[in-house]
Amino acid sequence: MKKKRVLILDKERIAFKLRRMAYEIWERNSDEKEIVVIGIEGSGKIVAGNLVDLLKEISPLKIKYISIAINKKSPLEFLFDDDENLSGKTVVLVDDVANSGKTLLYCLNGILAYDLKKVMVAVLVDRKHKSFPIATDIVGHTVATTLQDHIEVETKGKKVMAVYLE
Repeated sequence: MKKKRVLILDKERIAFKLRRMAYEIWERNSDEKEIVVIGIEGSGKIVAGNLVDLLKEISPLKIKYISIAINKKSPLEFLFDDDENLSGKTVVLVDDVANSGKTLLYCLNGILAYDLKKVMVAVLVDRKHKSFPIATDIVGHTVATTLQDHIEVETKGKKVMAVYLE
């Protein structure tokens, strides 16, 4: 039996949630002059890019935007798209969905190799069934799902178009 695909967030609601997330990032970092936003390769990078655009629009913060790619078969292998030294910086790690927490945890492992001033985790959708001990600081939408359910974030170019539950 094929799983039913249910629209959770449409483009308009996503835009509203991303703007609220951007304001929350700014509020929690209003004492900073600069932050580094790191998007996890794939849809997380697109969500991060949207947050960066909104932050530049609403705040005076200087924002450095980079991405991190993780090898899901060998999660201790990761690659930043920039050789930025993150020591002493405030970092916001961004992904599209916090599923099991594994990807976020391994990306944090790579980021914590630096002596950071502060690190926060932001996700567009947070699932409540995590297998790894990861907490999200800034969440667009929370969904209570079963372990069999899948959350899909649909993107087009640099835009987040929809979020589905399957």
